[in-house]
Amino acid sequence: MDTGVVIVAAGSGKRMGAERNKLWLPLGGEPIWVHTVRLFAGHPEIGEVVLVVNSRDRQEIQDWLDQNQEKQKVTVVLGGAERQDSVRNGLAALSPQCTYVLVHDAARPFVTGEQISELIRQVRTDGTSIMAVPVKDTIKVVGADGIVQSTPARESLWAVQTPQAFLVSLLKEAHEAAVQAGYAGTDDAMLVEWLGHPVRVMRGSYENIKITTPDDLWTGEEILRRRKGEGS
Repeated sequence: MDTGVVIVAAGSGKRMGAERNKLWLPLGGEPIWVHTVRLFAGHPEIGEVVLVVNSRDRQEIQDWLDQNQEKQKVTVVLGGAERQDSVRNGLAALSPQCTYVLVHDAARPFVTGEQISELIRQVRTDGTSIMAVPVKDTIKVVGADGIVQSTPARESLWAVQTPQAFLVSLLKEAHEAAVQAGYAGTDDAMLVEWLGHPVRVMRGSYENIKITTPDDLWTGEEILRRRKGEGS
């Protein structure tokens, strides 16, 4: 199978106010990261999963995998100082057979199997495909002095999510060029854009939230309950 995923789970719990990595917080009775890994490991079009973790969590995560069937697809690697470094470490762990890669935040457990399949279909056509949703609010560009500088047209503004999908060769090239230039991007698509390559946008879902704060965890429980009630 020629498609893999790098799941980034090497963060901390600072914004959640947790004593450890927020990904261990329970969601529907299981750690957040378990929901995410299980979804991708069980997807029929994903051939391999690289889970990027921090050194404090590595053994406990490996112990869980060793007791579950997901271990057949999942490779655990250590992350770096920044998210960009962690993704680069994950890319290095992909097998030579992997032509396409999805990069996903472990803190987004609500992407669906159908969305993953559509993203894979688009990346096979365009070489890139990222999930995003139109912003709902009016956005202001504000200067350091607290004064509004401009108001961009809302129709052109999208909030970017993960997964983001790329040709492996293209994303590796972008990361390597960024290292050489000392360039830092806020997501992988930004590195590919900086390289001069067009990035295709696929409409995502407002349910595909990133669990970052306690409010997000409450919202996540509601999403999970609703989906179970719908039998999905």
